[in-house]
Amino acid sequence: MSAMAAVSSFPVTTTVFAAPDATPLARHERGTGEPLLCLPGGPMRASAYLGDLGGLARDRRLVLLDLRGTGGSGEPADPATYRVDRQVGDVEALRVDLGLERIDLLAHSAAGDLAVLYAARHPGRVRSLVLITARGRALGVDFTLAERREAADLRRDEPWYAAARPSFETVWTGEPSEADFDAATPFFYGRWDAAARAHASGEVAQTNEPAAGAYAAPGAFDPPAARAALAASDLRVLVLAGELDGGPRPAVAARIAGLFPRSRLVVQRGAGHFPWLDDPARFRGSVAAFLAGEPVRRGSGADGAGRPGTA
Repeated sequence: MSAMAAVSSFPVTTTVFAAPDATPLARHERGTGEPLLCLPGGPMRASAYLGDLGGLARDRRLVLLDLRGTGGSGEPADPATYRVDRQVGDVEALRVDLGLERIDLLAHSAAGDLAVLYAARHPGRVRSLVLITARGRALGVDFTLAERREAADLRRDEPWYAAARPSFETVWTGEPSEADFDAATPFFYGRWDAAARAHASGEVAQTNEPAAGAYAAPGAFDPPAARAALAASDLRVLVLAGELDGGPRPAVAARIAGLFPRSRLVVQRGAGHFPWLDDPARFRGSVAAFLAGEPVRRGSGADGAGRPGTA
């Protein structure tokens, strides 16, 4: 079954609840089993692009949050609350509204920062954390332009590479046009096929650009405080990186994993920034096994003796 077909097989229910500042927030639930709270990246992209996460809704009840100002959620009265650390209370409001004592939390891309900040502020409320091609600015880890270029050049044998590479460079170093953004989009996907094209076509409409600009505004991060809080936690963490992804590269993902006492790093072969689209079965298998209680070695920061697992 294709990723796009899998999405349609799970009915979606939507509930609106209130953030601490009374901003209405929407959550969308699909699937069966124990709840898995899912935070979308972008930053500030509506959660619809997560779909059913490659069929993971067969294993867990996915609870997808639309961050404030995106999707079905309302815009806040104070735009300063788009800053990521000021959205931690929204995640806590979601937990309370669901009536859960502890949660399993999945975050994609830029939402990795939100999930880390939530876990640092509420360590007793998180049972496990799944970071999918996630940023680690909240922990003081980020990726570079050189690493993005390194990933881009892994695609040199793709038929679209020669035409797309100049636009890729302009996106990160110049003044890109909409045509440049469109041309560079294949670099984010492990396979630039019909499913990837359909997925990419929704990005602009699903993203709140002004909110995205405020997401990592000055003051959002205090990495030493976050690292200290999480170093003392017993949190189980899965860090899943895409072999072909530039943000983060697997080596950067390994640095993120190494900052948690109990973590497992998996590098999904042939995957880009949206690994559930590139190989749904492989993605689902890795995440479901972890959530089911797959052993995580204390202090490894990787699978086994300090080496990343592959999937």
